[in-house]
Order: sequence, then C-alpha cells, then structure tokens
Amino acid sequence: MSAPPTRAVRLGVFAIAMINVAAIVSARNLPVMAVYGWSMLILFALSILVFLVPISMAAAELGTAWPEEGGIYAWVREAFGGRTGFLAVWCDYAENVAWFPTVLSFMAASLAYVFDPALASNKVFLVVVMMVFFWGTTLANLRGVQASSAIGSIGTILGSILPAVLVVMLGAIFLMQGNPSQIPFSTEALLPDINVHNLAFLGGIILLFTGMEMAGFHAKETHNPGRDIPRAIALAVVIIVLFSVLGSLFVALVLPAKEISLVSGTMELFQDVLDTLGIGWLLRPLALLIALGGIAHLSPWILGPARGLGAVARDGYAPARMARVNDRDVPVLLLVAQGVGGSLFALLFLFVPNVSTSYWMLSAVTAQIIVVMYGLMFAAVIRLRYTQPDRPRPYRIPGGKPGLWLAGGTGLAACGFSFYLGFVPPSQLDTGSTVQYVLLLAAAVAALSAPPLLYSALARRRGARARPGTLAQ
Repeated sequence: MSAPPTRAVRLGVFAIAMINVAAIVSARNLPVMAVYGWSMLILFALSILVFLVPISMAAAELGTAWPEEGGIYAWVREAFGGRTGFLAVWCDYAENVAWFPTVLSFMAASLAYVFDPALASNKVFLVVVMMVFFWGTTLANLRGVQASSAIGSIGTILGSILPAVLVVMLGAIFLMQGNPSQIPFSTEALLPDINVHNLAFLGGIILLFTGMEMAGFHAKETHNPGRDIPRAIALAVVIIVLFSVLGSLFVALVLPAKEISLVSGTMELFQDVLDTLGIGWLLRPLALLIALGGIAHLSPWILGPARGLGAVARDGYAPARMARVNDRDVPVLLLVAQGVGGSLFALLFLFVPNVSTSYWMLSAVTAQIIVVMYGLMFAAVIRLRYTQPDRPRPYRIPGGKPGLWLAGGTGLAACGFSFYLGFVPPSQLDTGSTVQYVLLLAAAVAALSAPPLLYSALARRRGARARPGTLAQ
C-alpha cells in the first residue's frame, strides 16, 4: 500500500459546502418534479421536512463526532460493527454504478444542444460523450481531494447555480411578456393527486437530496470539524432548496408537462424560452455551461464513496487490494472498478427503446440501494446516543432524546416509504409489464448490494474473521 501524502489538505466552510452542493444540485433534477405542477410545492416541503432536514442534522452530528476518514462507514461501524459499516459504504459506492449513466446522459444531451439538438436523441452520440466525460472526470479525481473540491466549487457556480438563476430570470421574463403559464394557479392545483402510481416518482425524490453526507467524507480535511461541518451543511441546504424549488417551478410554468423529458427537459425549456425572447444564440454557450456543471455534480460522487470503501479495507473488513492508494491518497483500483461498472450500465442506452424510461429505471435502482445506506445512517445516529453518550459531539441534533428520535425516526420512515414507492411503476412513463418492472428492479438491487454480504459469508467459512487493524487477504 502506498504511503499517504505528507502534506495535509485543509478545506474551508465554502469548499465543503460546495462539495455538498455539487453532489446534490444539478439542472438535470428539475424536470423530475416539474411534472407535478403546482403540487410540487407541497411535495417539496414534505420531502425537505422528512428527509433533507433530518439527513442534514444526522450528518452534522455524526460528521463532527467521528470526523475520521470513511464517513458513513466510520459512523455505522461505531454503531453496528465493521461488517455493517462495509454494507453501508458499499451501498453508497455501488449505487453510483447505476446512477452515473443518468447524470452522464443529461450532460451528453445538454452538450448536443451546442451542435445540434437532434443529437440529444442519438444513442451513439450520447454514449460516446458519456464515456469521454466519465473517464475524464475519473482521471481528474486521481489527483485527489483538492482537485475534486476545485472542480466542485468552480463547476457548480458556473454550471449549476448560474443556469438555475437563468431559469428563474428567463422564466419570469417569459411570463411577464404575456406568454401563458402551462400550469394555471388554483388552490386545488396545490394539492397532489394521492395515487400510488402517480406518486411513484417520489421514490426517486431521495435522489434529489442525496449527498449531504459528503461533508462527512472530508471532515478530517477541515480546520475545525465541529464548527466548519455544521456551517457548511447549513449553507448547502439554503442553496439546494432555493435551486430545487424555484428551478423546478419555472420549468413547469414554461414547458408543457407532456413535453418534459427526464433527460433533456431543461434544455428544451431553455430552447423554447430563448427562441421566444429572440435570443436563441445564447442556447449554445448555456448548454456548454450546463454540461460542465454536470462534471461538477459527478466529481464528488466519484471520489467520496471510494475513499470510504478504502477505509473499510484498511480496517480488514474488505479485500486488502481495495486499500491501495496513490501518492494523492486516492484508491486507484476502486476508481477504475467504479469506472468499468458505470461504463457497462451506460452502454444500456444503446439497447433500450425509450431514453426517458431507461433513465428512470437506472434512477429507481440507485434510489433503492441508497435508501438502505441512509436507513443505516439514521439508525446509527440514534444508537450511538445510547452506546456512546459521553462522546464529544460539537453538534447535536437539538431537543435531546425526543428530538433525536423525531429526526432519526422521521428519516427512517421516509426511507422505508421511498423504498416501497421505488417498486411501483410511475404512471407518467411506459415501463411495460408491472411484474417485469419489479423483477428487473429487484434483480438489479440484489446484484449491486450483494458483494459485502458474500464477502463476509466467505470470510466466516474460511475461518478468517477479519479484525480491526488487520488486512483480509
């Protein structure tokens, strides 16, 4: 195993906040909620209360009390042991394999508008661009956390926050010029249609706010985790909520629901509005910015979970080769394996008849796996208050034990409900046979989450129980 770098990396509040924002914020998420029209406001408020706020508070408490490398692994390991910690961080790592193609396809579809919008439905073009973006970002992350942080900070501002501001500004101008809103306002329109199949998209709403735990992966690189992590998370929450709510709302106001594509919906919005306003020339540079923003969104997910999995291997709960790092403290093998897996899933776009359906299927697989991780994280923050009550916690979920159970219990319930909804085919998409949909989704979830369970079973069979401080062979 290569020696870790001798020069310590230190990240400030803004850098950590931008890592979180980069992991969560993306213009590609806007069409997912836009299909709900005005009722998205109620659904957003609900998801913020039952998931975003609890996960932010849990991540702040765990990240400041256990700032050692590993993030989610270190937290779940302290609560339930190393093997369960392995399962938690593996879910964070494995869900990326299915998730990467969704963000990559959005980046490729956005880039198509730089050349020819028709290319956004050309599968060969999409896959080639996806591979270039994916492996280019992977190679950039081999340079370590400073490179990832720089990509996240600069790319998020230029490629995500700036386009979000433009979505709101252009949408407002579009409506002020007398163009009709696609979702007329009424009191009834605010109320969501409570139908399981109609709410199936909410199974993927977890994806809109996943990534707040990224601060925990880098707590060790901050000057003062107890002060910096909560501040960074609070700043990130404000940016994320403003972007998500206002951006999705203006997509719905301007673009007819039946024309919203999960892959290129945001670019279709920009094209319609810019052409109407007579400034269509702005589409190409804007498309390039959004594509680059996708790189910022992708970057922290490539490095963060891989570093957490490397910590598992150093503790002896995973194969020793996973712990090998380069001189920038980057687990090269894990990044390469992640790249190969993500590339294989990206190739599925060549063989599916409908790009939006394949996009949703991959999003649903991702959500199902990651809610397992978040369920373990919420359980860990509750258990550790009882098993290690005297552990210094620079930040505590407020309200004592009742407040802890309210936040953690609400988060657990949200994860369980989201997991259930994930197996319900959405009425907004043609997913074919319900039985086939459920079986394919279940098979993908089982295959991606099985490796840590199989490795632990084999270790027991060989009588070679891995102990903390030793490397499993």
